[in-house]
This record gives sequence, C-alpha cells and structure tokens, in this order.
Amino acid sequence: MAKSQSELLPGTLDMLVLQTLVPGSIHGYAIAKTIRAMSDNVLDVEQGSLYPALFRMERKGWIKPKWGKSETGRRVKLYNLTRAGRRALRVQEDAWATFVQAVGRVMRGAE
Repeated sequence: MAKSQSELLPGTLDMLVLQTLVPGSIHGYAIAKTIRAMSDNVLDVEQGSLYPALFRMERKGWIKPKWGKSETGRRVKLYNLTRAGRRALRVQEDAWATFVQAVGRVMRGAE
C-alpha cells in the first residue's frame, strides 16, 4: 500500500528528502525513486508534492540546486544538501525519534 505526501505526517517529506541528499547530489525524480525503493515501495512521493517541497527547502537554504546531467544524459537540476540542511535534518531526526517513542508508549498501553 503506497502512501502519498498527503498521508505523511507534516514535515516528514522534508526529512525524507534531506536524508536522500546526504550521500550527494541527486535530481528530483531520483529523490522520489530513492524514497520509494528505500521504503520497500511503501512511500510514493508524487511530483505535485515533491517539487513544492524542494522549492520550499531551497528558499530556507537547506538545499542548493545546480544544473547537471542525469544517468541518461538529460539536463536536470541536481540538489545538494547545505550545512543548514544538515542541521535541519538533525533537528527533524531528533523530533521524529521523540514522536516515535511517544507513539510506541501509547501503543504499548500503560505499563
């Protein structure tokens, strides 16, 4: 069962995109493909959600685009993680871990 951006918790898409950029430059379609593959086809990020998120993160200074070539030789915009993006990712990872622990406590019930 694939999840679209509208079914993800707010802020989750940004965290996932930033994480895909940790190894290096990648273009938009490859970001979506990587998230899908790494989630065993559970998370399906649609272009209508991905590109607005990329523009938003670019405005915040978390990512920086540059023109390059895709694996097939097409001209594409490659996105790079900035220092501010790395800091934002750490903050989001910490918040996510806190959230997951809290949900886990609720799901286990009062012990």
